[in-house]
Amino acid sequence: MTIARQDIEKLCGLARIALDPHQLPHVQQDLERIIGMIDAISSVPTTTIEPLAHPLDAIARLRPDEVTERVDRELLQQSAPATRDGLYLVPRVIE
Repeated sequence: MTIARQDIEKLCGLARIALDPHQLPHVQQDLERIIGMIDAISSVPTTTIEPLAHPLDAIARLRPDEVTERVDRELLQQSAPATRDGLYLVPRVIE
């Protein structure tokens, strides 16, 4: 499938992308290759093929929830402008 230069320019306008005129032939070739790959994938008959898996049927193996490192709160809060009782103090935004 060939894509006209006007179509690329229209797409660039819709996407608010400015392309150098020297880039247009490369973009045109890339888009034609992408559309060709999509056509090739679409032409594969898949009506008799069952899906391999469904994300809702899969069971995720999770790692145990264990503490692996300790956080030194006092060290981390040294650079904060204001803290109290281990919490960061920030200016009031909503009255």
